[in-house]
Amino acid sequence: MARILALDLGAESGRGVVGTLSDNQKLSLEEVHRFPTGGIKLGAHLHWNLPGFLVELQTAIKKATDGGTISSLGIDTWGVDFGLLGPSGELVALPVHYRDPRTVGGEARLYAKVPKAEIFAKVGIQSMALNTLFQVAALTEQSPKLVDASAKLLFMPDLLHYLLTGTAQIEYTIASTSQMLDAKSRKWATETLAPLNLPMHLLGPVVPDGSAYGTELTTGIPVLAPGGHDTACAVAAVPAELGESWAYLSSGTWSLMGLEIPSPILTADAEAANVTNEGGVLGTIRLLKNIGGLWLVQECRRAYARLGNERSYDQLTRLASDAAPLAALIDPDHPSLYAPDDMPKAIRELCAATGQTPPEGVGATIRCCLDSLGLKYRITLQMLERLTGRKITTLHIVGGGSQNRLLNQIAADATGCTVIAGPVEATAIGNLLLQARAQGLITDLAELRSIVRASFPVETYHPDPTMTARFIEAAERSAG
Repeated sequence: MARILALDLGAESGRGVVGTLSDNQKLSLEEVHRFPTGGIKLGAHLHWNLPGFLVELQTAIKKATDGGTISSLGIDTWGVDFGLLGPSGELVALPVHYRDPRTVGGEARLYAKVPKAEIFAKVGIQSMALNTLFQVAALTEQSPKLVDASAKLLFMPDLLHYLLTGTAQIEYTIASTSQMLDAKSRKWATETLAPLNLPMHLLGPVVPDGSAYGTELTTGIPVLAPGGHDTACAVAAVPAELGESWAYLSSGTWSLMGLEIPSPILTADAEAANVTNEGGVLGTIRLLKNIGGLWLVQECRRAYARLGNERSYDQLTRLASDAAPLAALIDPDHPSLYAPDDMPKAIRELCAATGQTPPEGVGATIRCCLDSLGLKYRITLQMLERLTGRKITTLHIVGGGSQNRLLNQIAADATGCTVIAGPVEATAIGNLLLQARAQGLITDLAELRSIVRASFPVETYHPDPTMTARFIEAAERSAG
């Protein structure tokens, strides 16, 4: 029996989960600690509360070890964000949140120096203003003294691993989110990015997922990189059988929809579709699209709470299920929805601007969010099929969003695919089992996924042909 600790940080919350892998290769989970994450505004910028994270991680480690021996621990987080270390290993400044506006306008300025197509052909990553590439460019332009004081850049999971162990290194899956890593060589795209005059010297060597970070300083527990990127962990835990007829959707604050492929697709068609070739675990590539996700619902919930109308996610979903389907549709990735002060108002204004009747009331607004995600799933899946020549019949939905049964059914209706929902804790499960693989307890990805199938229940959703026809019509209207 191996007891392993996954430290899993998301944009809304973090948790410590102990996984026990039995001799008959079944995994059980125990959440020992949960804490909020979220950004904090300091001066003009939105930061991550790194000291607070460290305290919470140490609390999780203490609670885990109180229950028995831990054979290893590892951290995963969201992508792109980073911290800077000085020459003596000191933290130079708190990491900046990816939703901070410092990168606004940066894409156009950067692509005027090196064309977008040229960068994509090398790194294969979807162009988004929040990417590390644009954050580093903004840092260089706006805070040159911070750059001068820095000796090393570490992405969030690497930074947290460093604070726990004193070992500073960059893990592959998290590095791949940066839009700065050569998708084929898995080394920094220094030559391609040279005209940008970025501080590439801050980027150290990249180590593979599963690498060791030494031991945790206070307990001596071995620290292993599972796959530093949370989506890499979540996709590893997709309970799929062998074959190419399935897609995944990691559903949470972001919806990350994609296919697992053996090598990156760096064609002009892929660049035009603005897809991303992120590094997966154990040699795979995750061809995917970032979609706005349940961020829309989360921000609506916060807006309603500010007005004194606090509702749970289950309550919001029940109200949405009673609302008329497909009454109004928006693009979940429209710039006006990226970080509005009032999400319901932003949705109403976007509907009005596109010639639609804005949703009235809570249920109609949440239904608009969920239907719009379903439509985006359909459009995205068709694009992925075109790029790869695959025909997708099964969509695996994992992560916290897989608990939303209404959205799962909408996804089935919109795509025409059979939806298999679960496991909910895919990110933590992937983290744990990838550590087990690094310990030599699991041989490969196929065995890892067989353990997931044997250990955790799933729910199946079949498409309603009538609703699928309506989504096909909606997709045709949006394309026209």
